Amino acid sequence: MQKRICSEVFVTLATLHLNELAKFYEALLAAPPQAFMPDRYAEFTVTGFKLALFHPQAAHEAEFSQPANAAMSLCLEVADLEGAIAHLTQLGYPPAGPLTQASHGREIYAYDPDGNRLILHQSPE
Repeated sequence: MQKRICSEVFVTLATLHLNELAKFYEALLAAPPQAFMPDRYAEFTVTGFKLALFHPQAAHEAEFSQPANAAMSLCLEVADLEGAIAHLTQLGYPPAGPLTQASHGREIYAYDPDGNRLILHQSPE
């Protein structure tokens, strides 16, 4: 059997607006970051999933200043899709399109303050 090369996998988002994005995810996830260094790093853990935000070093800022990569989506499983839509709308980031029905449940796209795509998904009951 092959030895596992990593002990944990998590998603990181680079941002030039770390404090603003950290406040958005704190409000969206209804939980403060487990680690927070103003203007540098924020880390959230939700049910074993870790989301980290970081401000790139000055030498790398140009690399991360391009619009968000449309191929990446952060999918958030929710129990109440309408309630999650209302919450995002209250935060000032309403979903960008219509609610859709997929084979795996209902979902809608939204975007965080940096333009990263969020997929709010509710599985069928």
